[in-house]
Amino acid sequence: MKKIVLLSLSIGFAGSVIAQDLKTKDVPAVVKEALAKKYPNTTKVSWEKEKGNYEANWGGRSGEDTSVQFTPAGAFVEEVDAIAVSQLPPSVATYVKAHYNGAKIKEAGKVTDAKGNKLFEAEIKGKDLLFSQSGEFIKVD
Repeated sequence: MKKIVLLSLSIGFAGSVIAQDLKTKDVPAVVKEALAKKYPNTTKVSWEKEKGNYEANWGGRSGEDTSVQFTPAGAFVEEVDAIAVSQLPPSVATYVKAHYNGAKIKEAGKVTDAKGNKLFEAEIKGKDLLFSQSGEFIKVD
């Protein structure tokens, strides 16, 4: 019985960390209004809930060339624009090779946060690594 309870708890916890796909009707109106105001020409938007925020994705073949996050109150958090891995500064690949045993960078993006700060993002083994514009490692997000 203890094993079942622990397994259930760990599955529940894992589900709260991983992004959840949402239907548009499940996104608060204030968030949808914030998206429409900031990005009036978006179409074919898909939604996820990630780290307590709402993430809108659209564009490109994958439907995720651009993603933006808003708080539940509709405040803008960040925008991530997909880029080719080859567009990352060379030091990013060097960092990944040294710290992640040469793991492959699955996706890359240019991040602009609410304050206008610009960063690079590289997805490694399900984690987003953030780097400065010059390619210096900042943190795991």
